[in-house]
Amino acid sequence: MIRGGLPYCRGRRKRALDLVLAAPALLLLAPLLLLIAVAVRVSMGPPVLFRHERIGRDGRPFRLLKFRSMRPSPPDSAAITSAGDPRITPAGRLLRRTKLDELPQLFNVIRGEMSLVGPRPEVPRYVQRYTPEQRRVLDVPPGLTDPASLCYRDEEAILGRVREADRERYYVEELAPRKIALSLAYITEAGIGADLKVMLRTGLAVLGLSPR
Repeated sequence: MIRGGLPYCRGRRKRALDLVLAAPALLLLAPLLLLIAVAVRVSMGPPVLFRHERIGRDGRPFRLLKFRSMRPSPPDSAAITSAGDPRITPAGRLLRRTKLDELPQLFNVIRGEMSLVGPRPEVPRYVQRYTPEQRRVLDVPPGLTDPASLCYRDEEAILGRVREADRERYYVEELAPRKIALSLAYITEAGIGADLKVMLRTGLAVLGLSPR
């Protein structure tokens, strides 16, 4: 959707909305962030934050921030996780189930690396497999949430039902293309109203108040 001669997803109005909402959210959530950081440090030790390379707008890499929820794993281990993954700690399961592990990405939003609403950023080795059409998701800033995130918010459970040896292939060939298609549809129709609706639906989903 065009806003002032620029697609809304790439425009200043979206960036302004991100800053207006993300900055106060960080201030309001500061006590919770501190509490989670202490809990992660006590239960898992340092580091508190997990930094992982993702591909952002225009194909630029950046470091996505999360509260750490998993034990250290080899660099070449699978970039996807499923329900029951032994790398996930007990405290990490709670953080992931409530999506609290994603809160540090508000700093990514403030820095302009992400938006509140947009296609979820992917790891480089999966982005390399994108078709030219799929690469259109890189035309806009990645986001904390989007319609694909809501549709597949039980992704780990879905992957958990796939045989371990086939899990990564299933993600790359089946699940990721479906998510990308939903993200591309969002890009086409996005506007301030649509973004606010996605944020509201996300909040309700986290609280368990929205229908699946």
